[in-house]
Amino acid sequence: MIKSGEINVGIGFATGRKNFQKILKTNVYNWRECGLTDNISVRLNLLVAYDLNYSNTKSTDYTNISKEVLSLVDGTFFIGINEIQKEIDYLTRENVISKAEAKLFFGSGYAAKRNAVIYTAMKNKMDYLLFLDDDEYPLAVTKTRSTAVWGGQQVLLTHLDNIEDADITNGHHCGYISPIPYLKYNDVLQETDFRLFIEAISNDIINWDTIRSVMNNGGVTYADTAILQTDIAEEVPEVSHTKFISGANLCINLTRPDRVLPFYNPPGARGEDSFLSTSLGQRRVLRVPCYAFHDGFSTYHHLMDGVLPIKLKYIVADSPQIIERFYKACIGWIRYKPLFLYITQQKEYDSKIIQMRERLSATLPQICAYFENADFMNISKELERYHRNVRKHYDEFIRTQQIWAKINSFLSNTLR
Repeated sequence: MIKSGEINVGIGFATGRKNFQKILKTNVYNWRECGLTDNISVRLNLLVAYDLNYSNTKSTDYTNISKEVLSLVDGTFFIGINEIQKEIDYLTRENVISKAEAKLFFGSGYAAKRNAVIYTAMKNKMDYLLFLDDDEYPLAVTKTRSTAVWGGQQVLLTHLDNIEDADITNGHHCGYISPIPYLKYNDVLQETDFRLFIEAISNDIINWDTIRSVMNNGGVTYADTAILQTDIAEEVPEVSHTKFISGANLCINLTRPDRVLPFYNPPGARGEDSFLSTSLGQRRVLRVPCYAFHDGFSTYHHLMDGVLPIKLKYIVADSPQIIERFYKACIGWIRYKPLFLYITQQKEYDSKIIQMRERLSATLPQICAYFENADFMNISKELERYHRNVRKHYDEFIRTQQIWAKINSFLSNTLR
């Protein structure tokens, strides 16, 4: 249950999509349906760190929120480049961090946007911060019958009911989580080839049987009915020095500032949630029983208008758009994997890189031929580039935590 006394809650988005307003409206009305917007002991604050370059948007795509939606939240914080620069000037003027440190912490990429949200939340004395994604909806879909069965999810309320005694709470995801499309194997590409390729570029923790099951479902992950029917949160286990979390449907307890950690990703890469996961060994991380539907291919915007499909489409690699998304996901994976290996398996790092090279050499020609796209050969080049820079990226990873420690200490002393 939500603790007694007033709590100040931040709901953070790191976004760059044009449909943000629709996502926001759906979530705010969900909070109203849960009774949170009328609860005088809960103050809801919206924090939006936006990127105008991601899909060629303008600031008003995020800031022009309808009066009805605004009436249901208690505070709004829009974080664009001007707002970030103002905070950088403030922190450097106060000799908290240098300009170079500010560039690393608040620079470009998703990690920097998330860090700006955390900083803003803590500066404004928020108790908890829930990160939501701009392509996820508060819905769960199951396949317990011949057609899809849908149910609403109380995402924010579930996190608030569990976060007080945890450092981090993380919910579940269903829908199109995986960017891997459904494939029909043939003489050009066989399952053994594709398995080697995926194991080379993806996280070592990913189980091929799980990936294959999702692929056979057309790329769809369905919600687990057992999770939907329980109120029990479970401890996230530590596997290979990592407590795996996702970057959204993710709540951070800010009431103990010294236990809050920042995000990091190598330049041009993703994986900021995975890198945070590697730092959570001494943190209490709970998996809470709520789902978000991930619309990874941006094909189900009508869900937010109340149109619930009875069957979910297979994501088949039969269009340039699907193939391009898969290609970009592969590039994103390969860019973050060297650093992830270096952090979690440093003793085996060199042998793991050699193994990755061998698997890519054996499979990339088939991948290029199957998708009729020679760009996939760039994956090997990206592996070598990020391998060459892995120690530099590791140093940045550690420096980001050190920079945050200085900012965090300054905020704690300033806000007393």
